[in-house]
Amino acid sequence: MSTQTTPEVTWAQRSSSSTAEKNVVFLTIVAPDVSASQVKIDLKPTSITFSGASETKKTTYHVELEFYAEIDPAESKTHHSARDVAFVLRKKEMKEEYWPRLTKASQKLHFLKTDFDKWVDEDEQDAVNDDDAMAGMGGMPGMGGGADGGFGGIDFSKLGGGAGGMPDMGDLGAGGEGEDDDDEMPDLEDEEEVKEDLEPVADSEKPKIEEVQ
Repeated sequence: MSTQTTPEVTWAQRSSSSTAEKNVVFLTIVAPDVSASQVKIDLKPTSITFSGASETKKTTYHVELEFYAEIDPAESKTHHSARDVAFVLRKKEMKEEYWPRLTKASQKLHFLKTDFDKWVDEDEQDAVNDDDAMAGMGGMPGMGGGADGGFGGIDFSKLGGGAGGMPDMGDLGAGGEGEDDDDEMPDLEDEEEVKEDLEPVADSEKPKIEEVQ
């Protein structure tokens, strides 16, 4: 590949002093059109190094981040899609307070952004259901500290659905409701026509029953 690109990285977090599954960092590396065989990830307790070559984009995405505090690679999860590689990183220290930032250094990184689809304020996180964000997440393969991060040959398509926030919910809400209304109206009209057809038949049969008696 002739070029190297720093991918966009987005993040959000949750914190908990009692529930490990809720004490996590949501990290997404936006690297489109990178096949699983071209992904190399080295996830350590204090850092992550990502590289992914895209043949269609004619570039290699590469980024290195040193975390603000330690995470547990063995308890972290990942999902690879055609658009990005998403992680749920388990924080090692369980505490109620949020990390003040993702990285150890305080300088601003132009490629690092807040994931507003997943972000909630620290005092509102108990009211949020993160099941959708966790859907499709698989365990980190090859967490033995290998040079390639253990991702070679992994079929990410078998991991299930995406890891994003709530994709396409707006479209479902707008389109689905209108289609239901359109489907229901003909059914109501058909019911009225059936009732009109049945009533004369019932009236015409009633005198016949009286004559038999």
